[in-house]
Amino acid sequence: MSDVVEKTLTALPSLLSLDSQPGSAKLSSTSKLGNLIRGITELTSKHEEEKLIQRELVSIKEQVSSPNTSMRQMKELMVRAIYCEMLGYEASFSYIHAIKLAQQGTVLEKRVGYLAVSLFLNESHELLLLLVNTVLKDLQSTNLIEVCMALTVVSQIFPRDMIPAILPLVEEKLNHPKEIIRRKAVLALYKFYLIAPNQVQHIHNKFRQALCDRDPGVMTASLHIYLQMIQENPEGYKDLTSSFVTILKQVVGGKLPMDFNYHSIPAPWLQIQLLRILSLLGKNDQSTSEIMYEVLDESLRRAEMNHNITYAILYESVKCIYTIHPKSGLLEKAAKCIGNFVLSPKINLKYLVAFSDHQCPECHSHC
Repeated sequence: MSDVVEKTLTALPSLLSLDSQPGSAKLSSTSKLGNLIRGITELTSKHEEEKLIQRELVSIKEQVSSPNTSMRQMKELMVRAIYCEMLGYEASFSYIHAIKLAQQGTVLEKRVGYLAVSLFLNESHELLLLLVNTVLKDLQSTNLIEVCMALTVVSQIFPRDMIPAILPLVEEKLNHPKEIIRRKAVLALYKFYLIAPNQVQHIHNKFRQALCDRDPGVMTASLHIYLQMIQENPEGYKDLTSSFVTILKQVVGGKLPMDFNYHSIPAPWLQIQLLRILSLLGKNDQSTSEIMYEVLDESLRRAEMNHNITYAILYESVKCIYTIHPKSGLLEKAAKCIGNFVLSPKINLKYLVAFSDHQCPECHSHC
């Protein structure tokens, strides 16, 4: 058996709690899911796989339809159905049972039910309406896991017409004492903004509250919303430029917890997000651009060319410098950075420069 398959089998119990023995480290050799995965890896043709999966689906369908099937057994059946769908085989008969599992099971069973629903259904699926009351109930639960599960599925799939029914509950979670709940609430509101922006216009002030949240994760989540809104209307958020610059200074200076670091680089994806926001705010605006010059200089200085993620930060920094109102000193440093890209032995960096669509603001060419 390949190392990848072995690692998959080892990881599944802890992820999905399938083993009957708590703390078990390996997927039992008698597990039906384990047998299915092993059986598929031993096949030599697509035709054999189709025959095996079809037999598996027939077996799953018989069991989920049986009145004697317990919720614990239903959880294991849903995981097997998920695996079959991941391989490209339809298991639509299991969709309604996934919803029932999310509605009626224990916390661990609900977890698998919610996971199956989020993978099986889309926002326009008619069965999703059956989950609305369950989401409403779980959002009001005192169990943090249930609240997290409900917010997760809301941020992934939820009927647009039902957003007004749960919006007050999601909005309320922005003040929750647990940062993971606040973060998931922000992501849910971001989803609402994408699919129904008119329905969240009245709570834009709550987005500012999230931007100033004491937890860096919540603040980071709020940047998704701001990037979207600033792309649509940069003029409406010029007053937040200083806030974004301050956040970027703190990130570049390593003020965030070590958990946000990647290969010793302080919160690189957060830096990239902030640089994109600043480039939108500073475009064709000298006074706003002047607020950014110092932190952009610092970003270029600290992002040494030694890792792919720092290349990404440098690239975004250069794009930002060439987008906002020009400053000669920064343009020279950005041009030097581009030169390093061109002279680099890494082919991808050469392509990065060759296919960039940004022009020098002074000579209007790809200098």
